[in-house]
Amino acid sequence: MLVTSADVQSGTRAGRVVMLWLLIGFAGYFLAPWYILEDGFFSFEWLDGYPFDTDYAPAAFLISQGEKIWLAPLILPLLLPLFVLKRQSSRLFSTLLIVAGASGLFYLFAQGFSIGIRGFNAQWMATLFGDLGDRQFGFGYGAVLLSATFLFYLTTGIASRGYINGDIFVVGAIGFIIAIVAIFIFFPIAQMLSSALRDNDGVYSVSVFISKFSENKIWGLGCLTENRGCGVAWNSLFLAVIVGAATTLLGLVFALVATRSGFRYGNWLRALTVLPIITPPFVIGLAIILLFGLSGSVTQWVAGVLDLQPTRWVYGLPGIMIAQMLSFTPIAFLVLIGVVEGVSPSMEEASQTLRASRWYTFKTVTFPLIRPGLANAFLLGFIESMADFGNPLVLGGNYDVLSTEIFFAIVGAQNDQGRAAVLAIVLLMFTLTAFYAQRRWLGRKSYITKTGKGDGGSHTLMPKRILWPCYTIATVWVVFTVTVYSMIIYGGFVETWGLNHTLTFKHYITTFAVGYNEFGIHFKGAAWDSFFTTLKIAAAAAPLTAMVGLITAYLLVRQQFHGKNWFEFGTMLSFAIPGTVVGVSYILAFNVPPLELTGTGIILIISFVFRNMPVGVRAGIASMSQLDKSLDEASLTLGASTWRTFRKVILPLMRPAILAALVFSFVRAMTAISAVIFLVSAEYNMATSYIIGRVENNDYGIAIAYSTVLIFTMLTAIVLFQLLVGRNQTSRPFAQSRTNVG
Repeated sequence: MLVTSADVQSGTRAGRVVMLWLLIGFAGYFLAPWYILEDGFFSFEWLDGYPFDTDYAPAAFLISQGEKIWLAPLILPLLLPLFVLKRQSSRLFSTLLIVAGASGLFYLFAQGFSIGIRGFNAQWMATLFGDLGDRQFGFGYGAVLLSATFLFYLTTGIASRGYINGDIFVVGAIGFIIAIVAIFIFFPIAQMLSSALRDNDGVYSVSVFISKFSENKIWGLGCLTENRGCGVAWNSLFLAVIVGAATTLLGLVFALVATRSGFRYGNWLRALTVLPIITPPFVIGLAIILLFGLSGSVTQWVAGVLDLQPTRWVYGLPGIMIAQMLSFTPIAFLVLIGVVEGVSPSMEEASQTLRASRWYTFKTVTFPLIRPGLANAFLLGFIESMADFGNPLVLGGNYDVLSTEIFFAIVGAQNDQGRAAVLAIVLLMFTLTAFYAQRRWLGRKSYITKTGKGDGGSHTLMPKRILWPCYTIATVWVVFTVTVYSMIIYGGFVETWGLNHTLTFKHYITTFAVGYNEFGIHFKGAAWDSFFTTLKIAAAAAPLTAMVGLITAYLLVRQQFHGKNWFEFGTMLSFAIPGTVVGVSYILAFNVPPLELTGTGIILIISFVFRNMPVGVRAGIASMSQLDKSLDEASLTLGASTWRTFRKVILPLMRPAILAALVFSFVRAMTAISAVIFLVSAEYNMATSYIIGRVENNDYGIAIAYSTVLIFTMLTAIVLFQLLVGRNQTSRPFAQSRTNVG
């Protein structure tokens, strides 16, 4: 058998990689605490009694004390590659790596799921092997390090077989992304489906699922046949369709005004759209109450002028709809402005050259080309409305929707996780159907209008029959938005809204008071703990989100491999999963060993990473598509590995995309509520959860004051990030300028 120098070089790299992961695996098995640490790693309290204290001991020390004997077989696959390290170019080397990695992962997770906090998790195992007389808790740092070792044994072995040109980094990155998506997206969803099929005794029963799924409260049509409400599924669907259509229309209006009207203050319009994105999701609902509630300013003024009795009309469908339109219109605008700007001016000029009117050009050329943007904007509005938790909680009244029903099924008096899982499945069914319908509607048609050739034309202005209605709608909506945010700021400075409008700093002092004592500065305000916790969690989640997203984007743009379409679907699936569903599925999946994460800060970080990962992926794809592939090829030709090329060539050129992913993930982590409300704990209480608690206690002043501080905090962060992005724009004169508006 002929062995080339390339094979030898590849084998040498594989050997170095195996040795590195062997050392990491040794650290996991012999040094790191095997089970999860109750007080966290950085408390260092676990060092007291380490390594012989069984609560904090590594696997090797547990076995040496006669504890957890079932961990002993893990040493075999860990050491197996040592027998073939000197034969790195042989087929035996790759075979043993694959066997070691696959068998190690299988046994590690099999023993983890088989033995829990009460011994054997399955009755048949207790019957077969007898009473275990021991137990184990969730995986800790030792188990994580060893599982990572086995995973990269497996991917290195597959690469050594020549998969994807034997590139260890690419195969390892694919394996890593598949593993974390399987654990933190597919596994929780599977657990949720499993929980929906179990009765109160834990016995699987299809009839129980059918009875819960077909409840009249979910699918009832009493609003059509009788004088009572419809089921929560129809309520949610009706609301989401209206909000999706309305936000798409408003977003298109703003996009046309900003790009096709000659409007001078487009930058101010763009700045205004940022505000709802950085606003905690229920704060707009509070502002609606301050304006249109029973004691609201507008309600009292209208009642006085027209001599009418004030009503609670805003609670229910009208209030939720107004709040969601305010919240989600900016998202539609941000989607559509890029699409509208992406339409090539030369195509519109060609139409007018052929004597077509502005109206006919807009109807037959411009509008069809922005069709993908309209579909994406509607899909975002639909999913965001379905997933919205804060506004329905504040303004819902008797109009029940799926997101709030799921919440009350978990935290209410019923505490019915099975019903919550069924409701979450209904919610997921709607969002995935919308996701599929959007893809189906767009089909495989091409909407590319820029091909890299020079295009010096300018966009045509809108016809007057569109221009003036757009100006009118935009003006009314801007005035309304400014009024709402004025109420948000003003509401934090009044004693009691609707009763006593005396100006005061009381709410800010209560939440963010700072004092001095013998130890120095003392943060004595009630909100400081949740504020600092939120900053830490968001700051930890943002770089991880960007890292995972950009690695995934690199694999999708630069690599070709079998199953790529399924790989992309898996990484984008979390986009279509509402936060409420994520929260419920994470509780069901990570509340017991071996992945025991509830009540920790880690589960909050993980939920943010995978909720926001699609944004990092899309930002990376958009940026990487503008980088000429010859840059990668030149680096590889000069002998650099793919990992070195990615680190030294690709990443420096993608700094704007990295910072964009950081900004978005940081902001979303600061304002998230739908998933967070299920995952917070006394130790890790987030800002949005704290504000919701104040709202439930009718402490509107404190809630608004805290929200205002959050808004200005995120504005400051965005300005800093924007300054960094502006200073680090990379010139790419040789990059192809190809824009796909879909």
